This record gives sequence, C-alpha cells and structure tokens, in this order.
Amino acid sequence: MKKEKIKIALAQICSRRENKAENLQKMAEFAARAKEQATDLVIFPELSLTGYVLYDQLYELAETIPGPSTKKVEAIAKKEGVYIIFGMPELSGKTRATIFNTAVLVGPEGFIGKYQKMYLPTHSVFEEKRYFRPGYQATVFNTAIGDIGMIICYDIFFPEVCRLTRLKGAKLIACISASPAVRKGYFELLTAARALENTVFLAYVNLAGVEDGLQFWGGSRLVSPTGDVLAKAKYDEEDLVICEVDYRDIKPAESFIPTLKDLRPELFSELKKQAENL
Repeated sequence: MKKEKIKIALAQICSRRENKAENLQKMAEFAARAKEQATDLVIFPELSLTGYVLYDQLYELAETIPGPSTKKVEAIAKKEGVYIIFGMPELSGKTRATIFNTAVLVGPEGFIGKYQKMYLPTHSVFEEKRYFRPGYQATVFNTAIGDIGMIICYDIFFPEVCRLTRLKGAKLIACISASPAVRKGYFELLTAARALENTVFLAYVNLAGVEDGLQFWGGSRLVSPTGDVLAKAKYDEEDLVICEVDYRDIKPAESFIPTLKDLRPELFSELKKQAENL
C-alpha cells in the first residue's frame, strides 16, 4: 500500500568535479543523516555523481545505467532503507560516444528507473548540446512512496514537460538542477508556477558551490500544489533539509485550482502546428 505522507530530504551538495568516489561517499553520508530523521526519499542535484563542469572529461566519466555507480547508490539505498534520486552522465548501451544527462531513481529494492534530460541549454555559459543527446520521454514511476516523476533543470522552462509528467500520473515531480547564481530568480519563479499550474508537489534540488568559476546558488525547495514554498535550503552552500509531502493535499488543490479539469486538449495540436512553423 502506498504511503499518503512521506518525508523527503533536499540533499543540496557541492560535488567534487570528476571525483565519483568522493561524491558517492558524500551521498552515503547525506543519506545516513536523512535516514536518522525517518526520511523516505533523498534527492541529490543534477550530475551530482561527477560535478557539472566537465568538458571532454564527460566521455571518460559517463557510465551505462545500471552500471558501477548506480550499483553503489543502490547499496546505499538498501542499507538506509530509502529511495534516492541523483544525477549522472549516462553512456548509451549501444554506442561509445553517445551521452545523456540523466536522473536516476533507486530504492531499497534496487534500480527503479531513469529520466534523460529533454532540453539541453546551449547558450551563455552552457554547452550541453555539444556533449549530450536529448531524451524524448516523460517518465513517472509507481513506487511505495507515491507516483514520482523527474525532470532536470532547463526542462522547467518548458511547461509542457511538467504538464505531460503530471498527466502521466505524477503526484511528486523532482527537478534536479545545476543552476548558476545569475538564474536564481528564474528558478524561484518557475518552480512555483510549475507546481501551481499542475497542482503537484515539486521538489527542486540544486547544486551548491563553485566549479571552474561557475557558482551554483543552492536554494533547493519543496513547493506545494498551490505554489507555496513549504521548505527551503540555504543559498550558495551545502544543506540538508527534511520536509514533508502529504499527497492528500492534492485533491483540495485540484478542486480550488481546477487547471487539469479545465484543460483544452484541442489546443495541443494547434500548439504543435505553430511551433513547427516558428
């Protein structure tokens, strides 16, 4: 039977670039601390396994999923009896140079599933399209702690990703991120908007610290189905915030803000047509 109320940990870490062993050790430590507070789900940031600023080292660091690192995170999940979401560069099982920016979900029972980032920023300080192949599928996983969807960072700028994830049944959407400080205001606005317009819980977990001169602002948060910030981590530094999701809050939110009931599906085909002719 699924839990109606769960505890989640926003595990806002500073990852060490190119050092999987150190990052895995930190993930184990944060998971153990979270479990001391009876946490059900621990969420780490985008590319938390390796760090974000990697350049061509990505080709050396990427692994298949499942693979050696996911097996190690599975062992942490099993030991602590928690579910874990984390980010890593995924090597395609079919080629040796195709890489995805991927969110992974594991639990006490082992590997559950993954989500490959759909939207790859390639502007200003970002060059993700140079290295990563985009994903194509919104994913929702039916677990003992609820129906969980995952998105990654820039995906949140595109409302159709969260909308599709919600329509596939997600009650909680985890957005893992590596957002630099100059974009703080955007993400604070968009996390609330995506939760509100889909009447869904949204857990946003961002990297902290500095990598090769790029500062990540932290500020991880849990947003309610009515757009309220229920918990928030510190800015710019590591933090572990334990907060609570009560899925029973979704039904009254859906009644008060009936956006899903009022959807106009016929507009989606028109949207597709106009987007193809930009």
